[in-house]
Amino acid sequence: MTFSLDNSGMSTRALEIADRVEAFVRNTVAPYEKDPRRTSHGPSDDLAVELKEAARKAGVLTPHILEDGSHLSHRETAAVLIRSGLSPLGPVACNVAAPDEGNMYLLGKVGSPELKERFLTPMVQGKMRSAFFMTEPAEDGGAGSDPSMMLTTCRMDGNHWVINGRKTYITGAEGAGLGIVMAKSDDGACMFMVDLPDPAIRIERVMDTIDSSMPGGHAVVTIDNLRVPATQMLGQSGEGFKYAQVRLSPARLTHCMRWLGSCIRANEIASDYANRRNAFGKPLVDHEGVGFMLADNLIDLKQAELMVYWCADVLDTGVLGTVESSMAKVAVSEALMRVADRCVQVMGGQGVTGDTIVEQVFREVRAFRIYDGPTEVHKWSLAKKIKRDWRKAHES
Repeated sequence: MTFSLDNSGMSTRALEIADRVEAFVRNTVAPYEKDPRRTSHGPSDDLAVELKEAARKAGVLTPHILEDGSHLSHRETAAVLIRSGLSPLGPVACNVAAPDEGNMYLLGKVGSPELKERFLTPMVQGKMRSAFFMTEPAEDGGAGSDPSMMLTTCRMDGNHWVINGRKTYITGAEGAGLGIVMAKSDDGACMFMVDLPDPAIRIERVMDTIDSSMPGGHAVVTIDNLRVPATQMLGQSGEGFKYAQVRLSPARLTHCMRWLGSCIRANEIASDYANRRNAFGKPLVDHEGVGFMLADNLIDLKQAELMVYWCADVLDTGVLGTVESSMAKVAVSEALMRVADRCVQVMGGQGVTGDTIVEQVFREVRAFRIYDGPTEVHKWSLAKKIKRDWRKAHES
């Protein structure tokens, strides 16, 4: 690895896991990057199953969750997930991809023993995929970056809840065995664990999007009189936003981890190209216009890594860390966009082809600037905090 990752604060156990993940992704997963089962809507289910089976044999399936069900710390998880991201297929193979990783974290934190046995266990074992149903179509006026606009409703009918609405950008809905569905009751937001497939949940279409790393792609979904047993509500009616934050703050950070790994790999490829390719009598790297771009990449990669570990340390203190995760999401996504763009530029025509993963990483990271909240929404949230803090200081 030409970029040196910081291993401070890591247990020997975590570093051993991280080393095994890196070796597996580089040696076993990377050759699959040319596999025709990589589609525009993500790797096919049979490719994902094959990769997970390889990870199981290598002892790196769901590596951040230990045999006793406990998790590595957020800092240690970063060491593992960054390395899983060294290939766009790595998180899928190691069973640490979104949305499954975030859904496993949520269920592990707040799920009942029954829900954990029914849903979490097969997810950890790599036998079930999941989807998180929160975002709604803009044309309906539904919830996007502002979840308070949620239009999907739920009402009690005997010992069941009945859910109606439409959802969009639902990653992995096609082929998932679990859906975590958010809807609004008279009490407020609610969250439900739903068995999939269910005839009441109809996939209208899987959209063509700029990214292509997540199995099942991103779907528009209609929910028509879905009946869910009351025992499958997470928490109580009206507590949905509280549980959403339990999931979303760490999930923003794990996105940063995985895509940092992808950009490290893209930078390796671009650096190798610049050292091997000659133009105007010398290697490209010796031209300042190219060499300086690669130097800027190292700076951005290191700053992104520092933000990831800083936010991970905050989460490890037990603080929810919504402010910190917003700052990390903005800083890391913007830095990685610059890195990916420079990698394409350094490689010229080769950078826009599918001959290497550089082109895909560029597309994935461009989408990352929007997924889990666009940069502008996180900055707006931070600006509101600045205003609240100023008022509090001056009112006292």
